[in-house]
Amino acid sequence: MEVKQVTLPAFSVVGYKIEATVEQFESGFGKEMYHSLLRRKEEIRNRSSEHTLLMQIYPDAVDFNPKTDSFIHMLCYEVSTINAVPEGMASHYVQENTYANCIHIGLETELDQTYEYLYSEWMIESNNEPAEYDFEVWGSRYKPESAENEIGIFIALK
Repeated sequence: MEVKQVTLPAFSVVGYKIEATVEQFESGFGKEMYHSLLRRKEEIRNRSSEHTLLMQIYPDAVDFNPKTDSFIHMLCYEVSTINAVPEGMASHYVQENTYANCIHIGLETELDQTYEYLYSEWMIESNNEPAEYDFEVWGSRYKPESAENEIGIFIALK
């Protein structure tokens, strides 16, 4: 797996935001949010991309465990400007930052292995430290139940 460090400019997103554990999110909340977002995407003005983003914002706690503790999940679209936020949705601003970036290829159910590698081995080998968030880009090749599925992963670095 090729991991690159990339710097992205600041950006804003609009979409659905919930606080849940990974288990809760994957038990149905996530799919419900995703399908609702697709149904309502025309309500999000100034979309700068058709790719869905999954922002994952973690608490700044030493003992935080993303597998068992709650954190913020935001299924959203990048927007060029935030005017009106549709009812039931939220906006979020992301500052310019450097990210560890790679493409996960394979079933979505195998995504935890990619995260495990990035957050453990890669961080140690590259002498980096993760910040309190990451995000996934679900583009035209997002097919979660296919072996050809592709998900862009961006882990914010300190």
